[in-house]
Amino acid sequence: MSGLAAGIRLAHFDKRVCILERHSTIGGLNSFYRLRGRNYDVGLHAVTNATPKGMKKSPLARLLRQLRMQWDDFALRPQLGSEIAFPGIQLYFDNNIETLRSEVRRAFPKQMDRFDRLVREIAHYDDLDGAHAHVSARRIVHSILTDPLLVQMLFCPLMYYGSAREDDMDWRQFSILFRSIFLEGLARPQAGIRLILKHLVRRFRALGGKLMLRSNVQRFVIDQGRITGVKVEGGKTMEARNVLSSAGLPETMRLCGGTECANPKATGQLSFCEAIAILDVPPKETCFRHTITFFNDSDHFQWRKPKTPCDLTSGVVCSPNNFDYEEPLVDGTMRITSLASYNYWNALDDSTYRLEKLRWYDRILASAIRFVPDFRGHIIDTDMFTPTTITRFTGHENGAVYGIPEKRFDGTTHLKNLFLCGTDQGLVGIIGGLISGITMANRWCLK
Repeated sequence: MSGLAAGIRLAHFDKRVCILERHSTIGGLNSFYRLRGRNYDVGLHAVTNATPKGMKKSPLARLLRQLRMQWDDFALRPQLGSEIAFPGIQLYFDNNIETLRSEVRRAFPKQMDRFDRLVREIAHYDDLDGAHAHVSARRIVHSILTDPLLVQMLFCPLMYYGSAREDDMDWRQFSILFRSIFLEGLARPQAGIRLILKHLVRRFRALGGKLMLRSNVQRFVIDQGRITGVKVEGGKTMEARNVLSSAGLPETMRLCGGTECANPKATGQLSFCEAIAILDVPPKETCFRHTITFFNDSDHFQWRKPKTPCDLTSGVVCSPNNFDYEEPLVDGTMRITSLASYNYWNALDDSTYRLEKLRWYDRILASAIRFVPDFRGHIIDTDMFTPTTITRFTGHENGAVYGIPEKRFDGTTHLKNLFLCGTDQGLVGIIGGLISGITMANRWCLK
């Protein structure tokens, strides 16, 4: 996403731009595939920052102006409503913050004034203020809210949607994610991620941009502290004046070679397994009417690389069907996401890997139905991906969906004309990725 956005922005100003994609299709961490006659999204549960058409000051509106695209190009439909579910207590929310406020008032009446104070702090937080980039969000939130359970419940969806740090995130990231999920909202195109990608690629090519699939970068050609070329698998070397990399910081540093790049900052450790179930009925007919359920099976929410193949204590249950579409989707779909250990899955041989996928698919579903209606009797087709699937198709070390814990917010590297965009620059998700690409292109290539 960040690479496509950067490419469009640069091509607007008559820059000669080539996007190199290692995979056979576009999208990276937010892509799609077809299996047994059905379309599947990769990564997309929902698009965050989903403000209504006509709102001019939202991140979505700003990025559409920068890309010179229309709101209808994304065709976003709002969620029906989601929940955070802990044992014996739930908080419902939708794209109106008043819904969550009323839920907090119901479940945590003594915290209402403090919750409103938290919302005000977040609403007025300046995303560009680097002073809080590494301040613990838990420390700040605990200084405002005094009920530990409410704190745990608020952190659960935010961490699942963007935290690369174990058990915490910085205040900047917390504020961005809180705004994007609770103050702006969740939505999805009826056609899924393919619609957004199609419009981005069409726009890029219309401006003269070149997109090369199956073009795995082997290394950068470096001379006197600058990249002069990019060597692609197969032997071709492309000249380059500037390079923006969305591959991730450790992955990008490996392409540089040399001793100064041998020990980049610690790689990310947090990855996922996702079990997908195709149903013979819409999920609503199984009584699952929420768009997303974020669940946790105790009062304490743990966010760290599991010691087991999958962490079944928490997870995300999402139905792509449960958005406000004009027409229903053809297939009923349920997606259950759990934290997973890359080391475990990567160590398996092929036959054991296939068997373990079957075993853990059943376990992941069993963990989810403690908090949602049991839909297993309606399953007619399945699929599942693991952390090694993520590494195979994106190149991200450890299958780290949210990249390194310590972000490189200015996007700079040790080379004068090499810049980061995307996850390791500091913005995650679809809207975040697009904004990252735009911002880095504006700052370093269009000065």
